[in-house]
Amino acid sequence: MGYVAAKGGREAILNAEELVDYFRLKGESLPLSVKAIKEQFRLACDKVMSEGALYAPELAALALKQAEGDTIEASFLLRAYRSTLPRISYSEPVDTEEMSVVRRISSAFKDIPGGQILGPTRDYIQRLLRFDLLEEKEKKMTTYIEEGKLEQKVPKVINLLREEGLLPQPAVSHIRNKTPETFALDTECQRLSNGVKSEEEPYDITRYALVFPLPRSGVLQAMARGEEGGMMAIAYSSMRGYGDTHPTLAELRVGHVFLKIKHPITGKTVKVGEVLVTEAEVIAGKPTQAGEEVPQFTLGYSLVFGHNERKAICMAMLDITMKAQETKHPAEDQEFVICHIDSIESGGFTAHWKLPHYVTFQSDLDRLRKIQKEKGFKLEADTLRKK
Repeated sequence: MGYVAAKGGREAILNAEELVDYFRLKGESLPLSVKAIKEQFRLACDKVMSEGALYAPELAALALKQAEGDTIEASFLLRAYRSTLPRISYSEPVDTEEMSVVRRISSAFKDIPGGQILGPTRDYIQRLLRFDLLEEKEKKMTTYIEEGKLEQKVPKVINLLREEGLLPQPAVSHIRNKTPETFALDTECQRLSNGVKSEEEPYDITRYALVFPLPRSGVLQAMARGEEGGMMAIAYSSMRGYGDTHPTLAELRVGHVFLKIKHPITGKTVKVGEVLVTEAEVIAGKPTQAGEEVPQFTLGYSLVFGHNERKAICMAMLDITMKAQETKHPAEDQEFVICHIDSIESGGFTAHWKLPHYVTFQSDLDRLRKIQKEKGFKLEADTLRKK
């Protein structure tokens, strides 16, 4: 959303900007380095990258430093920077079964191929303050990296259910993005908005307006850069009873996947880097539909930047709730969910109330005073003021 900047008070605005740096640096501690933020506040950086929709760990750390730890403001900064970058290529689809896994668990099965890999997590420890961190000594944590125990490739859990016919087989689709010159916006948006599945083209929400109902590719894109807190609130409403979806976590995995693109000259697929992602697959009971031959589970899916477990689980949960045939609860309403989970939109709209609203409020005052006068409440108000 765009708002007209407040005019006037230039000197006060410049002084307010200087005060931001003053309050950030007024203490006795040394300024935090971007490197330290990137390495020791990894989850905060991952959150900012996910919501800012740009995988750039160093820039995410810089945004956190500039925003004094405000993750929504940092995400705003990163998203704004992202909008200035040219799009030079499209990445190829990723097979997450090839992921170099750092952490991988399943609550659906105790024994899974490759085993449960707890990885770095606080899930199984007491949430108590560690006062030893008040005076933490410098330590070198290199054991796991040197011994090569951190990453390994493992098969997917949901393949077990697919082999038994308990989950539907994935649709085979080789998704490619067309250039804007070859993308017929009007007809394509109309076709996608009517719910027609596309085997060729994903709905790119960064280039085309949201047209509801969105195809699943557009829904997953919107949620992938959605704000964790907003998504968790809506998903939680369904979990605790304002809906009828209570899924089971088939698999949650955190790890690195290769970023692949088509070479601009040879046309061959080449690896240009690695990206840390979190993937969640949740399953829920699916009522038997009329004429359905084989009752099966339904699958909710998510893939987000960085180590973002809560967001990934909530995204997969919402992927299931929005598949409901009839909308009975907010978590099942696609438009409601998508329009309320973006921190840039919701944060921007919330922040705009701090901008001057003198003219509109003066109009409200004049109208209310006129109504009171016409209805004979003026004298009573004057009496109350005197008391």
